[in-house]
Amino acid sequence: MRVVIVGCGRVGSSVAREMVGLGHEVAVIDLQPSAFDRLGPDFKGTLVVGTGIDQDVLERAGTGHADCFLSVTNGDNRNIMAAQIAREIFKVPKVVTRIYDPIRERVYRELGLYTYCPTLIGAGIARTYFLEGAAAADAASELVTGGTPIGAASGG
Repeated sequence: MRVVIVGCGRVGSSVAREMVGLGHEVAVIDLQPSAFDRLGPDFKGTLVVGTGIDQDVLERAGTGHADCFLSVTNGDNRNIMAAQIAREIFKVPKVVTRIYDPIRERVYRELGLYTYCPTLIGAGIARTYFLEGAAAADAASELVTGGTPIGAASGG
């Protein structure tokens, strides 16, 4: 599978390392070359310096041949624009974007983008913990993380 990731912060670098580890081709785009340090010296993917809303940068990253696209910069607008370009111009089959603002996330999801909102995810886990306790909150976070509960490292 070919994966393009815009944003090499905590989420982007984690997904990139995991997908490369599973044998997939990964290209990571970030404005700051120093962001690629998060990937480690042995990262086998492609690194592209630039913005994920520039068609030339997206082409250099191989977006035209990508099977999956993830936009996880710090800005909702950049994430939305990058995802729309990937979906509409490059016709990437699987596009996902992070949107921090819950209202915007709902609007863009209704318009057909696959989105997720860490604000709502965090609030939901906290609410579950308050109302149902640690075991229920751990179960909810395991659904999101696919493994270790979010609160487990700190003792809940």
